[in-house]
Amino acid sequence: MGRSNLLGAWGEALAAEYLRKKRYKILASGYRCRFGEIDLIAANRTYLVFVEVKLRKSPDFAAAREYVDRRKQDRLRATASMYLAQNPTNLCCRFDIIEIYAPDGMNTVHPEIKHMEDAFQ
Repeated sequence: MGRSNLLGAWGEALAAEYLRKKRYKILASGYRCRFGEIDLIAANRTYLVFVEVKLRKSPDFAAAREYVDRRKQDRLRATASMYLAQNPTNLCCRFDIIEIYAPDGMNTVHPEIKHMEDAFQ
């Protein structure tokens, strides 16, 4: 596993732990199909949440959420549709973005986590 893959996995693990602390159950991590990948799929009592995790050293150049453009959103929607076809649910669905700012990468003692619920339709 390369350094950037390790860093991505670390960011996704941080995001999953953050969601668990907010009483979400993690249903899938790194869900893949022919349309794309969803970093985390989580659920609480009301929502099935498709989560895109963005890890950056700082928001100086652009906020991490700005990297989730219309094309990426379309791929996430298509991937979520495939997941729902295989895993029907009565829960409401939404797309969240979790930004993690870690200036020192995996050595960051207190990474900053921002959770944007219902980030796009």
